[in-house]
Amino acid sequence: MRSHRITIWIISVAILFIIIACGVVSAYVLRYQSLVDDEPDIVLSPTFSDITYCTMDDTPLSLDLYLPTSSDHVPYPLLVYIHGGSFTSGDKRKGSGIIDIPAMTERGYVVAAVNYRQMPQYPFPAALQDIKCAIRFLRAHAEQYKLRADKIGVWGGSAGGFYAAWVGLTGHDRSFDVGEYLEQSSEVDAVVEMFGPTDLTAKMGWLQQWLMRRAFGTSSAHDPLLRQVSPVFYPADGAPPFLILHGEQDGAVPVEQARSLYQYLQDAGVNATLVIVNNANHNFKPTGGEISPSRDEISSLLFDFFDSQIK
Repeated sequence: MRSHRITIWIISVAILFIIIACGVVSAYVLRYQSLVDDEPDIVLSPTFSDITYCTMDDTPLSLDLYLPTSSDHVPYPLLVYIHGGSFTSGDKRKGSGIIDIPAMTERGYVVAAVNYRQMPQYPFPAALQDIKCAIRFLRAHAEQYKLRADKIGVWGGSAGGFYAAWVGLTGHDRSFDVGEYLEQSSEVDAVVEMFGPTDLTAKMGWLQQWLMRRAFGTSSAHDPLLRQVSPVFYPADGAPPFLILHGEQDGAVPVEQARSLYQYLQDAGVNATLVIVNNANHNFKPTGGEISPSRDEISSLLFDFFDSQIK
């Protein structure tokens, strides 16, 4: 009888431990997801919405166009915004970078915000192929939308930063150009990469490993796939100028990822600038104090960089 009671007690303790462990894990996952998915509280109204730019795997892909309110400088210089979403979610009207869209149009830019196919249903490089198709579409329709598309800038945060880096690095590689408007170039002339992963073989916490497995099907640093999809292992010769911004307290994508990209570009002779944002977590969320540079100052850095490279 006593041994029976002990067995019941052990089972009860084990069940309680499992419940507590599951609760802790769930709390960490929710906190991590909240950090990654933190969105600015703004609602955007595109000038032209849901334009189908390409069709891939029978899937229509759309973009929004935001035009300046003034027509003083037609044709307009062009920027492309790439949203984030942990590789598996997100939308062209979301992501921390949307806060910069109204300010960009005030500076006289047209902004194209692009949707793309997402993992794991569409493995890499599907999204990259989509974004490059969008750039070719914009060049093909430059006259229709009054765009000056000889030079194009691109920016994105988190997974969007990852794809922005890839777009910048693959301008001369036509193997990623598939689909429509192949007579047009998908090269860009300036890249802003914000808090995106750049070396997927680097040491990661268990939450990041979970994300890698969900998106790429693996989290092993020894898996050749993760090296293949990491921007820092792709030849950088001929890449356009990069501006890299990353929070020093980033708990989703460690700041070492930005330093790795910066060093890799420097070693390749690419014009690159690295800005570490003090007291900033993922999405530049304040952690431990006010962020420095401030969010307005970060936007000004983007403006000045694109002005110097595009205008």
